[in-house]
Amino acid sequence: MFAAAAIALLVTLILALVRAARGPTVFDRALAVNAIGTIAMILLAVMGFLNGRPEFLDLAIVYGLLNVIGTIAVLKAFRDGDLGVSGVSREVPRQLLRDPDDE
Repeated sequence: MFAAAAIALLVTLILALVRAARGPTVFDRALAVNAIGTIAMILLAVMGFLNGRPEFLDLAIVYGLLNVIGTIAVLKAFRDGDLGVSGVSREVPRQLLRDPDDE
């Protein structure tokens, strides 16, 4: 049963790779890459249970967390053009520029 699930996940992974390569927009490609990461996470968990090594589930969870963080970072880079932009004004308030000893 797990072998059939692994084969189905590999077919789904190939379809997601095709979508990532031929997506009409950048966001479709980013969504396909996120789907590839999710499928790889599930495949890692299934392969761990196929081989009798349930500790692979821990690795799959860590990979899933990294996948989410990476997707958010990539989408932020697409939106802002830079990962350092926080959306908050970079101007320093005048109160912070005054020297308190001058008063």
